[in-house]
Amino acid sequence: MTTDRTLHSLQRRLRAMHSLYEDATTTMTLEQVNYVEREPLLPIAFSLFHYINMQDASMMLLTGEAPLYDETWAERINPAINDHGKHKTVHEMMDQRIGDYEAFLEYQTAVFARTEQWVAGLEPEQLDRVVIAHPLPEQVASTYSARVCDERGITVLDALECWIYQHGLRHMGEIEHGRALVGLEGMTS
Repeated sequence: MTTDRTLHSLQRRLRAMHSLYEDATTTMTLEQVNYVEREPLLPIAFSLFHYINMQDASMMLLTGEAPLYDETWAERINPAINDHGKHKTVHEMMDQRIGDYEAFLEYQTAVFARTEQWVAGLEPEQLDRVVIAHPLPEQVASTYSARVCDERGITVLDALECWIYQHGLRHMGEIEHGRALVGLEGMTS
């Protein structure tokens, strides 16, 4: 059974990780975000759009509510590739760019607020709820969360840890690398 302490730790870690994204995005320009060093190094735009859009989409499985991203957001953000790229190759996503950075930042803020508000309202026992039961669908069976889950399947805690927290940290590492390539500093020591 999950404890209050586990839930509070997760809430703090999600806020801290989101703050890294906020700090990173407020200290970059659109030109830096869309910069491509060389193939096959993806632009920061890929990591940003992919992670924020995947966090938004993950809330559908966690809450049953539709993602915030819709045609209106797509028109406003104007990504070069209107796809988070989860099932695409690096080559297919090399051309990802963000068209309107201010709109993207608004979307990021909305996604983070929604996630954090939902997690703040959770009771510890809700973290044990299974969101994807075994047998896992083929598209999930090869994921990191499939390696983490137990015999019941992927729980809310597994999903928050894998799909949002750990996934976010992984892409923050890519963003930090990309920042170095455009002459900016990393986000943490």
